[in-house]
Amino acid sequence: MSDLVDKLDSIDWGSDGLAPVVVQEKNGDVLTLAYLNREALRKTLDTGYAHYYSRSKKRIRMKGEISGNVQAIKRILLDCDDDAVLFVVEQEGVACHKGEESCFFKELGEVEEHSGGIDYSLQILKELEAVIKDRKENPTDGSYTCRLFDEGKEEIYKKVGEELIEIFVAGDKESIRYESADLLYHLMVLLAFNDIELAEVMEVLSRRRKGG
Repeated sequence: MSDLVDKLDSIDWGSDGLAPVVVQEKNGDVLTLAYLNREALRKTLDTGYAHYYSRSKKRIRMKGEISGNVQAIKRILLDCDDDAVLFVVEQEGVACHKGEESCFFKELGEVEEHSGGIDYSLQILKELEAVIKDRKENPTDGSYTCRLFDEGKEEIYKKVGEELIEIFVAGDKESIRYESADLLYHLMVLLAFNDIELAEVMEVLSRRRKGG
């Protein structure tokens, strides 16, 4: 990460010398919003642990310097306008000083759902991943997912292959949609069987996008 030091001058630090930083757990969960100045970012780069500028105390602090809830840096990204930073971290303990895992825990209300709306986020897949993981760790009678884990690698891999063939022979868009959903489900079972998280696959895709 030391090569990023050369890019400090390209960041728009604002009139107060600060830039906002969004802090995200490596699994994709947003943990908090903080602020950086140049020195805080330098300390972050030098140590590998998140440092922020406290606007209330007017000083730089390392996250977790008292609580022990440190944030090990995994990636640092800039937004398209170079005026905001993203820390991808491995959180030790909780992120919020109020004892919550994330600072964003207060619900403002439910978002109105519109008919025909489509969720293009990874939330549905993350929820499915959590259910599959729970079935693997806590078997439930009558669960198809549990049965797949019981039957083992051969059956899981066979089902992925079968679903892929079903897509090849699907005759219309509706069939392709349904078979694709089945394929994604069985693929996620395969990933869970091999102790691979969805976030790891997304990281590979992200690297490929940047490289190509």
